[in-house]
Amino acid sequence: MRVVVKIGTSSITTDLGSINSAAVGALCEEVAELRKANHEVLIVTSGAVAGGVAALKLGKRPTDMPTLQALAAAGQSRLMQEYNVQLDRHQLVGAQVLLVPNDFIDRHQYLHARQTLLRLLELGCVPVINENDAIASDEIRFGDNDRIAALVAHSVSADVLILLTDLKGLYTADPNVDPKAVFIETVNADDELLSVRAGNSANSVGSGGMASKLAAARIASWSGVRTVIAAAQRKNVVVDAVNQVPSAGTQFLPRQRELTARKLWIAFAAQATGSVTIDDGARDAVLRRNVSLL
Repeated sequence: MRVVVKIGTSSITTDLGSINSAAVGALCEEVAELRKANHEVLIVTSGAVAGGVAALKLGKRPTDMPTLQALAAAGQSRLMQEYNVQLDRHQLVGAQVLLVPNDFIDRHQYLHARQTLLRLLELGCVPVINENDAIASDEIRFGDNDRIAALVAHSVSADVLILLTDLKGLYTADPNVDPKAVFIETVNADDELLSVRAGNSANSVGSGGMASKLAAARIASWSGVRTVIAAAQRKNVVVDAVNQVPSAGTQFLPRQRELTARKLWIAFAAQATGSVTIDDGARDAVLRRNVSLL
């Protein structure tokens, strides 16, 4: 089984903003367990900017772009160093992969990145993926690493995508605000995904919230990838999510009829650069009969 695990900034940093060695170590220990069971694992990790804040002793996260990019450069090396130390304990080799939006938008770059990731898996490496925030041209984030994780899961034809967060999974409301919020164990169909609403994260160290995780789950669902949103601090959370233990988190089942690889790339990765005007007959052909106009 091929597994993509995404962990957010708040899950791998301390209250002071520095990289939490114990949290990274716990994740890498679970990765080692999966590898022993002959599963392939890719890690998508946040934490570079937070690592830079701690390294330079700034106290709080700045908001201006040049400083954020500088902090990402300072923090990424420290983040990867921690992963290397923890993976080395299990005789595993980490391989840093930094991606930018164009690696998904440009079809040639997309296929090249896919080829590299698959070759790393063939060599027995554990790809450790992050956005290359230091040179991002438009915004400091692609959208967030949840979306990157979903696109990576699609590109390598993963079997399961695990999004680790501070909550057990998806609730009917924010459990931090509403004591009557009910945990949702399984989301079955894509129309349910579209109807669920969620707020964004309010923490000061991360960029993604539950809404971004739902968006990632939609991409994965269309890709035929099962998704689990789960609590990073739960013991054996990754292994249990792979093994479909009900209490591991909220499980999003994939669509029965997934899109082709190229259609998925067009839908979720490619950048629209023009428009096409069609008549009612052509519209019906596309929407109702799934017919190409080309």
